[in-house]
Parts: sequence; C-alpha cells; structure tokens
Amino acid sequence: MTNPEEIKNTQAAESGEDMTMDQLFAEQDAMQEKLNKREIVNVNVVQISQDNVLVDTGDKKEGLIPLSDFEGRAIPTVGSEISAVLVRKGTDERHSILSHKKALEALGWDICKKAFDNKERVKGIITECVKGGYKVDVNGVQGFMPLSLSEIHPAYKHYLPKGAKIKAVIAEFSKEKQKLIVSRKQVLQEDEAERRTQVLSEIKAGDVLRVVVSKVGKDCLFLRFHGIEGIVTLDNVAWKDPQTILANYRRGQRIKAKLLSIDEEKGVMNFGVKQLFLNPADLLKKRYGYMTTVKGVITKVSDEGVEVELGKNKTKGFIAENELGLDFTGKEGDTVQAVVIGVDAANFTVNLSVRRFDQVQNRKVVAQYLKQAPRPTLGQLLQDSMEVSEEESESGK
Repeated sequence: MTNPEEIKNTQAAESGEDMTMDQLFAEQDAMQEKLNKREIVNVNVVQISQDNVLVDTGDKKEGLIPLSDFEGRAIPTVGSEISAVLVRKGTDERHSILSHKKALEALGWDICKKAFDNKERVKGIITECVKGGYKVDVNGVQGFMPLSLSEIHPAYKHYLPKGAKIKAVIAEFSKEKQKLIVSRKQVLQEDEAERRTQVLSEIKAGDVLRVVVSKVGKDCLFLRFHGIEGIVTLDNVAWKDPQTILANYRRGQRIKAKLLSIDEEKGVMNFGVKQLFLNPADLLKKRYGYMTTVKGVITKVSDEGVEVELGKNKTKGFIAENELGLDFTGKEGDTVQAVVIGVDAANFTVNLSVRRFDQVQNRKVVAQYLKQAPRPTLGQLLQDSMEVSEEESESGK
C-alpha cells in the first residue's frame, strides 16, 4: 500500500523538476536569442583543447573560442564563466565560433566611455610598439598612445616595452570611429604635481638638503632634490672666485646645499652653496679690527692707491690715494705700517690708512712727551702767582 505522504513528496519533486527544466530551456532560448543578435553572453567553459576553449552555449554542440583570444591574459579553467559574443553560427555538424576578445572589446568601449566622461584613469597594456607611438589594450579596446603622450618629458623614441602595464587617461574617444587615444603623460604630470606638493610641504627655507647636480651651466648650477629642479646662481656658488669653483662641479655629484627660497609659481627651488661656509669678509673683520695697526708689503702702486699683502696668509690690503698722507714715498717691495679702517666685503680686501696711522703715532708722541715733562712744585706755582700779582700792581700805577 502506497503511503499518501510519499505520493505527495513524489508529486512535489516531479513538479520541481519540471520547473527546473522549464527554466533551463528558457535560459537556453534566451542565450540563443542573444547569440543570434550578436549580444554579449556569459558561457561556462567545458573543455580546453590545444587550439580552442569549448563552452556551453545551450546548443547540441559546444561553441568554440580560439585560444588566441586569451593572448596576454590568463587562460580560463574548466567550470569557469567567461563572456563571449557569436562570430559564426554553427550547424549540426559544425561548432559555433565565439569570441571572448570581441566581447571584452564591446564591454571595454562602455567602460572607456564612462572613464572618458568622468575623467577617470584607466589601466592599459602595451601590445605593440609602432611608428609614432604604441598600441595599447584598454579593457579589451585597441587604443593608441602617441610618443608625445607617453612620457612626462618630450619622447622621441620608445621607452616602454611590449607587455608593459600603464595607467593613463583617455584623451580622445569615439566608438563610432573606433578611435581611442590615451595619455600616460597626463597621469605622470598629475602624480608628479602631487608628489612635488608633498615634498615641498616637508621642507622650508634655511634647510640644508642633500641634492644631486643635474647640470653645470655657464653661470649657474642646476640641482635636483627628490626629482624637483633647483638652481644655484653664480653669486651663491662661492664667496670667492665662483666661476672657477663652478667649473669644478660634475653632473651626478652629490652635494649639500642650503635652501634659500621656493618659487611657488614656477615650482623651482633656489639654493646656495656658499651659505654653508663662513663669509671670509666676516673672518677678516674679526682678524683685523678697526684701527688695528698692521704691517704689509707693497705689491703695487697706482694712481688709485697702494695694494698691500698682509701677514703669512698674504691677505689683500688696499690704501686709497687719500689715505696715503702727504709724505708717503713707498714703492713696490717696501714694508709699510698702517691702521685698519674697514673691510671691503665685495672684494675681501682690508682697507688701510697710512695717514691715520701717522696721526695716531703723532698723538702717541705728544702724549708720551706730556707724560715725561716734570710737574711744577707748589713753591714754583706760588712764585709764578706772586710775580703775576706784582706785574699787575705796577701796571696799575
């Protein structure tokens, strides 16, 4: 005797199976309709052969996708789902031919359109280096990147190899004309601007930085700090003989430099090298104080004055014509005494004066004489006073 509950469960199972089959047939019909309309469908991989990937299209025979469609991409595994579009309808004896590559391209045009409208970045792969630029695969779409848009600086040859992955923005887009132009340059410029802002925010004027010499110019030194351009003008290269010092620098040399200022508008940093060292003029001022007496050897006599060498270091000294005095007769090779009256910071020369030295010496002589003269006694002072009084009395008479 059959259990009523078992009959009920059997009927329910059969009803569920019929619904499942109906859904399956409906899905197969829907897929065939999409395939016939050349729309994109998702198909399951059932087998992978040496040349093709077999997929289930809901038809009696599986569809074939050439294995070449997956060049540069991972080959799918059995049981995975991939997108495809019908290329050629099959028959009972012949498989339908589908394309995964064209499906990706169709989807890619939509993705690229959205990225172009929203000014978003896209990822691409260099597929070929051609004259004037590169062929780039962007979401399955074949695009072109001119050499001029491939690097942040002007590029006249190919630097990117086949297979290189890049980030770019879509510069020109037209699905109707099958035109897609991408720019890696814009991405590099945006990233560089962001990085530059970050670097510049972490430094300030007065900082001593480690930099690299990028170029030695005729009248300046070009430096780079974390890829950012900097410059040292000739007057900031060295305190003395900057032209000679400048010629000693070499490209690629690593040095220290002091950041003087940042030109926010141009994005250029102004550096100084001489600022890392004491100003020789300050050293001269400390060594040769005002009105200090010095000895020097005359090296040149001219209408403007006399040039002198001071001490073992042969520090340059100069006596202007109006500071020589009336009786000056010195000549080249003579030793002369003078007093310091200042330092010429531009030429690092000690300014001297013989005239004032003579005045100082004369005052010393007078002072010494007065110091050595005998003081009058009290009696002498009283005697002098009485004599003056008597002379005044006689004069009154």
